[in-house]
Amino acid sequence: MGELILAIEEWATKRGLDKADSSKQLLKLQEELGELTQGHLKENGGQVEDSIGDLFVVLTIYCLQQNISLQECVEEAYNTIKNRTGKMINGVFVKTVDLQNADKN
Repeated sequence: MGELILAIEEWATKRGLDKADSSKQLLKLQEELGELTQGHLKENGGQVEDSIGDLFVVLTIYCLQQNISLQECVEEAYNTIKNRTGKMINGVFVKTVDLQNADKN
């Protein structure tokens, strides 16, 4: 995955996207998320896969613009969730700590 991130960063840098306004990447990210949602709702697997790939590319470029390591962000997120416990409620995973907080209210 690291090589793919580097290839995307190189592609973006050659096109000057590394110096572009990162808020434009956030708008693009929203656009791609909308396309993913549309593909999901229409059960269009090809559109879903294309949108996931596009989201990854856009997020990679955003991280490049912000001087943030995408790989480190994902590793940190995984390290945060890897030992998390909880349960599924109506198709949504709810953390144990959130369940405990809800019981207190």
